Amino acid sequence: MEIVIDTSSLISVIVGEPERKRIIKFTTGNTLIGPGSIPWEIGNAFSAMFKQKRLTLSEAEKGLSIFRGIPIRYIDPDFVKALKLSQQADIYAYDAYFLDCAIRHRAPLLTLDRKLMASAHNLNVETLEV
Repeated sequence: MEIVIDTSSLISVIVGEPERKRIIKFTTGNTLIGPGSIPWEIGNAFSAMFKQKRLTLSEAEKGLSIFRGIPIRYIDPDFVKALKLSQQADIYAYDAYFLDCAIRHRAPLLTLDRKLMASAHNLNVETLEV
């Protein structure tokens, strides 16, 4: 089964947050897919964690190594559809890319982001609850 995994879920696995084990359980044996923006979003999340003093550069480097080991098939977003979703759901385009991917691939979305999850539910996109 294909599962669209978002940045919040990946960060949880990479830095060992409490949801880590459940996310790994959901994804083991499945194909992870997501928009090609994921690597940049991981970098942005790490930079936000620097500002919050939650992560050191050394930990981020280790996290990048972990991230590189997670097999993800990157999907090019349909930018027009994603922008329509962005406007319709009042969300950022980066979040709409995940929804676009889930809709086009008829795949459930795995996210820890409550706003993205609510938007998915409003659009009848299946989500995996962690």
